[in-house]
Amino acid sequence: ESLSLSLSLFDLLPLPLKHPATLMQTLHLRSSLSPSRFSSLYSNPTRPFLSLFSSVASLPHAHTHSSPPIPNPSIFNYLIETFGFSESRALSISNRFPWIETPEKPQSVVQFLKQLGFSETHIRSSVRVSPQILFSNIDKTLKPKLQFFQELGLTGSDLGKFISKNSPLLTRSLDRKLIPCIEIIKKILTNDDNNQDLIRVLSRCNWITSKDPESRLLGNISYLVSCGIVGSQLSVLLKRQPRLFIMQESALRDLVSRVIDVGFSIDSRMLVHAVYTVSCLSTETITRKLELFRSFGFSKDECLAMFRRAPGLLRTSEVKLKLGIEFFMKCIKFEKSVLVHRPWCLMLSMEERVIPRYRVLQLIKEKRLLKKEPSFINVLNMPEDEFLEKFISRFRDDAEELLVTYRGDVLDSSEE
Repeated sequence: ESLSLSLSLFDLLPLPLKHPATLMQTLHLRSSLSPSRFSSLYSNPTRPFLSLFSSVASLPHAHTHSSPPIPNPSIFNYLIETFGFSESRALSISNRFPWIETPEKPQSVVQFLKQLGFSETHIRSSVRVSPQILFSNIDKTLKPKLQFFQELGLTGSDLGKFISKNSPLLTRSLDRKLIPCIEIIKKILTNDDNNQDLIRVLSRCNWITSKDPESRLLGNISYLVSCGIVGSQLSVLLKRQPRLFIMQESALRDLVSRVIDVGFSIDSRMLVHAVYTVSCLSTETITRKLELFRSFGFSKDECLAMFRRAPGLLRTSEVKLKLGIEFFMKCIKFEKSVLVHRPWCLMLSMEERVIPRYRVLQLIKEKRLLKKEPSFINVLNMPEDEFLEKFISRFRDDAEELLVTYRGDVLDSSEE
């Protein structure tokens, strides 16, 4: 009867528990139970399995965990000691290159980069972002790519600095990604004989070379051109917001549609500025800034009119916008219509331009140096040299006091 009971229990056990060693421990556990207690367990169709599972799980061997062996200890230790990787990151990297058994190859890569003018800091920064560089073939992979960037004008420490901040570029295919993408970018950028704008674009968005140049890069360029964004405007947009050129075309179309919905037309030269502004801001940020204008009494239509006249207005900080609106409407006593038609006033520096020029005009008014008070809007729009000539230098007897009034405000604000 005892044997038949044991065999019945054996049938109930899951496969892992049918292992001989586990089974012996289980049967030993059974022998420690009184017949009545064991029978009560077995009489309930659900309790035997749950009780046994709980009992076996609590056996001494069940919680014994041994650390998995490090498959590549020399590379593991090299990554930690040389580049400061955490143990988990070093283990992950070393596991990706099991065929590299000694540090000889990564050491040769480090030596090669040093010969090109990379500092230890450059190398460490590059490797921490793109550790696969250490295991690349120098002659077939690294050398051709680095020579390509040298031909663009990057050499020595400049090359090291550039790669240290854009190391993923060395993980891209030279023939399928880097060369075709960069050739396309160079055709868009105008007056960039020394490739400085190209380098800036790659630095701002090195993943512009990560997508297929035919389907993504050329597709987005074609769409932007169809919207009337061509020539220098396309070049400026690429330099200021390169990510627009590699985002999903559906997302780019949606962004342009949002801009058109607020009143910009395809043939408007302001369209590119509006596209750039909207691409920089979240919907929540735009909403907050529009609500700020509404709190000063501007209608929705007036807000949209201001945006159409000066798309960059919404890139101005909320603090600056609020200060500007309060100053022009409460101190200068401008009507709302003035700001609606000349929203660029709110984009000027309050500390360096608006307030200093206002104080100069106030002093001129107090001294009665002018028969006719000039338009403050026109004064704000003047270039620096013209303002100094018309409102400071021409009044020789008062020039020093006027200049202190003008420059002093700037100095005071900078000291704060």
